[in-house]
Amino acid sequence: MGNKWMRGWPPLAVIALFAAAWEAAVRLFAIEPYILPSPSAIVREAMQPNVWPRLQMHTLATVWRTLTGLALGVLGGIVLAAAIHLTPGARRALAPLLVLSQSVPVIVLGPLLLIWLGFGEEPKIVLIMLVCFFPVTVAMLTGLRESDPALLSYLAMIGAGRWTIFTKLELPNAVPYLFSGFRIAAAYSVTTTVAAEWLGASSGLGYYIKLSYSGFETARIFAGTIIIIAFSMLMFGAAALAERLVVRWRPKAERRNDHASGA
Repeated sequence: MGNKWMRGWPPLAVIALFAAAWEAAVRLFAIEPYILPSPSAIVREAMQPNVWPRLQMHTLATVWRTLTGLALGVLGGIVLAAAIHLTPGARRALAPLLVLSQSVPVIVLGPLLLIWLGFGEEPKIVLIMLVCFFPVTVAMLTGLRESDPALLSYLAMIGAGRWTIFTKLELPNAVPYLFSGFRIAAAYSVTTTVAAEWLGASSGLGYYIKLSYSGFETARIFAGTIIIIAFSMLMFGAAALAERLVVRWRPKAERRNDHASGA
């Protein structure tokens, strides 16, 4: 517990110092609230009786869309990676299409999905899925391909079939890689949800920030942005925790290196 606290307090101290410097600068230079509100002004505005319930409602909408799109994107990425890996020649044929799917900017793809699917939840969920499935698919394909050659030869020698090799060797080997892609997808999912809500929605933090921007409510913009950042960090942390709970067969030193590289 002591070691965890020692690792956790430096980031918290930096955030506290940044907030204190921000507060002091706003007060010292008498910056107008509509240009840059102080942290205390942001908190006061967010806690207003007419603001806090709306923030909660829009946050819940963003959370629901993010989790739904992320879950479907991860599931689609796993299925697609397995299908590509098990189908001869599919990796080479579909690799350009995978890259192409990520070459269209969200700001372009979002309006197209609105035209094709309407203004309901479908275009937002599909957009989140399209962003999330790519890192999962690529990471999963890498893990499936990098199985232990000695074990692969042994299974082939004893007459194991393609499906047995996949389920007993390649798939377990790909799980750590899968979680690496999952961490990236979890971080991307929140920002993609907000962008989708900005482009066309009637709820969500993206929609709330857009309304606040139109009314020059700078403190409310910051309040929504802080919630988005906190939610993104929570999603990334939840993905890392899930990896730690599921992937228990790897050496601790290897897991520490992966966490350090992911940070």
